[in-house]
Amino acid sequence: MSAFGPLLRSLRQSARLTIEELSYASGVSVRAIGDMERGVSRGPQRRTVEALAEALGLDDGQRAGLAAAARAGRPRTADQSPNRPASYGLPRGLGDFVGRTAELELLSGLGRAAAEDGRTRVAVVHGPGGVGKTACAVRAAEQLAEAFPDGQVYVDLRGVDPEPMATPEPLRRLLLAVGQDPRAIAEDERERSRQLRDILAGRRYLVLLDNAADEAQVRPLLPGDGPGMVIVTSRRALGGLDDVVRIPLNPFSPQESADLLHAVSGDAHGAAGGTEAAETARVARLCGHLPLALRIAGTRLASRPAWTMRYLAERLSDEDRRLANLAVGDLGVEASFALSYLALPEQAKECFRRLALVPAVDFGVPVAAVLTDVDPEAAEDQLDDLVELGLLQHEGADRYRFHDLVRLYAGRRLNEEEPAEARASAERRMTDWLLETATRAGRWFDDDGGTPPPDEDALVRLGTADDARSWLQVEKESWLAALRLAAAAERDEQVARLGEAMRWYAANTQYWSDSWLEVFGLTRAAAARLGDRHRELWHMNRHVWALLAVRRTRGNEAVQEGVERAMEVYRLAEELGAVREQADAVCNAAEGWRVMADVENTLWCYSRGRELAEAAGYRSTYYWASSGTAVGLARVGRHDEAVETYRALLRTIDELPALSAAAEHSRTFAVSGLSGALITTRRFQEAVEVGESALARTVEQDNGWTSILHWALGRAHAGLGATEEARKHLVRTIELAEEEGTWRVEALGKVRDLLADLDTKDAG
Repeated sequence: MSAFGPLLRSLRQSARLTIEELSYASGVSVRAIGDMERGVSRGPQRRTVEALAEALGLDDGQRAGLAAAARAGRPRTADQSPNRPASYGLPRGLGDFVGRTAELELLSGLGRAAAEDGRTRVAVVHGPGGVGKTACAVRAAEQLAEAFPDGQVYVDLRGVDPEPMATPEPLRRLLLAVGQDPRAIAEDERERSRQLRDILAGRRYLVLLDNAADEAQVRPLLPGDGPGMVIVTSRRALGGLDDVVRIPLNPFSPQESADLLHAVSGDAHGAAGGTEAAETARVARLCGHLPLALRIAGTRLASRPAWTMRYLAERLSDEDRRLANLAVGDLGVEASFALSYLALPEQAKECFRRLALVPAVDFGVPVAAVLTDVDPEAAEDQLDDLVELGLLQHEGADRYRFHDLVRLYAGRRLNEEEPAEARASAERRMTDWLLETATRAGRWFDDDGGTPPPDEDALVRLGTADDARSWLQVEKESWLAALRLAAAAERDEQVARLGEAMRWYAANTQYWSDSWLEVFGLTRAAAARLGDRHRELWHMNRHVWALLAVRRTRGNEAVQEGVERAMEVYRLAEELGAVREQADAVCNAAEGWRVMADVENTLWCYSRGRELAEAAGYRSTYYWASSGTAVGLARVGRHDEAVETYRALLRTIDELPALSAAAEHSRTFAVSGLSGALITTRRFQEAVEVGESALARTVEQDNGWTSILHWALGRAHAGLGATEEARKHLVRTIELAEEEGTWRVEALGKVRDLLADLDTKDAG
């Protein structure tokens, strides 16, 4: 009679099926089939044999032969000595094992402690498919061999198979392995569990339970008190188990990834500097630093001597073929992910697939709810299912992200399992929601539009400007991508409305200048297609503003172009009698002239802008023109006039019944400018009073303005000789500026220079 493994391989090859195809047809995992064909698993259970026979299309004679081979491969009770443990040894360890130093130290420490104090330790090594849980657990068992002289017992619980191993079977195997007389093994599951605890209570065994499905499968297999240790591996964290140490495994570090690639690929692709090292790092990134993917990549190199690391990187760069290229023999990254995917409930599968549409690296519950058209509670439950099986990762408290390779797999499943209409509908629903929410958030900063009305049905509550600011920052990557999709589809009204809501939020976040140039470029084009000339002029003005805002990265050429376009818009607006658009255009020109140090044109343009804005009742641009006038006056040394201009602006703003975010922004700008002008004219006490009053109103998370106010207060206190107060504000300036990352080096250098001067004076 043929052994089961060779017979199964022969039948599969006769059916012209790959292991992956047989796995898909039978529901038996790729790994399980590979173990059978290699002889690691010699006697599979009846249900597994029946599933394989059905998938292979065997006739009655072939089915009988396969079943007989499986029975022959199972342990025979007559050959079993009650005084000698059965052969349930560990899988072969990896000679090229890399990394996991901290995890192995923790496992070794737990094992030594169990051996020393006689109290059983249980560790759960958990993580996504392909992260190397079994390899790590086997390595730990090898290192702990001397601590557990009675033996090491291994059972694969088949937790990711369509039908995980039912608990009575691993109990039987464990009892046989630790020397129980097979004739004395109880039929009842609870009694078997008691027998196992009784035997292990006084023995030094290490039990490795691989691929656990859930807590219910594992709990009856755990021993009671005794000098042993249990290591459980699972894709789930098994949070329902008590008194266990959980050890999560994550993808490798870049160095560990390079080490594994070199170890597996052999001397021909060993560690090297220069180009080879860079290409190795590139391959590691494309593998997502996932150990299984890295091992497959290294094996492909080792088996193809003509390939170079660069050639492999080029093959992996093709996203459509990357998963196919990360398969060798019976190992495959996609097959590993499929085991987790198939274990999901249907709604969680849909959620997983559709999350591939998210255009950002990370996302929250609301986006998942929109994509799957369910309420947030249901969406959160589905996301938790995905996290449990390692198909998603937590990113902070309430955000999620894909591993790069898992995202590709989700996209594959989406394209293969959902029709184009369903995919397009889900994507449109998501982009609409992102753009509508971004538009609603942007309106919080519009001085002329009023406070947005509450939306009780919204998935995201934007009750304050701080809520709106936080959402826009966290979801920036997503709503920008949604805007690009809407613009490409010429959903022009939607695109233009978002741009119109963003004017003052953009003014608050000028450090996003390149993003704003793209945003207002798209909204300007959309407005032009809508055919409303006044509206088009508005968007042209925003695009000019963004062009001027990128001067730090694009230099004076962008400024010159911005001034020319601003004056062109000014003339077009004048022809149409569009007073508001004239005011914005001439203020844009003033910004450019100010940068180019043309004081005369700067002051004329700001003065004209203030005049036009006042005539049109256009508060936000009036604030802008007034602030710009004051800045221009200060630049030419007319500081007293600048002080009065700032004070007049502040009086205008403070007379308002309520301050919008834009008015608050203008007020803070005016206060910081006023403080600077007062310091320049050595009116230090006035500067302190103004700055401290403003600081009390400014939220600390607005690092840009808060750091400027601390800088003004530091200089003012230094002018008064209050060195301790000055030092406190200067240190805070540096802290906030470094968090913000938008201060120029020379500007931050001035803060440090003043601190050094104070230290020198104190030392003197």
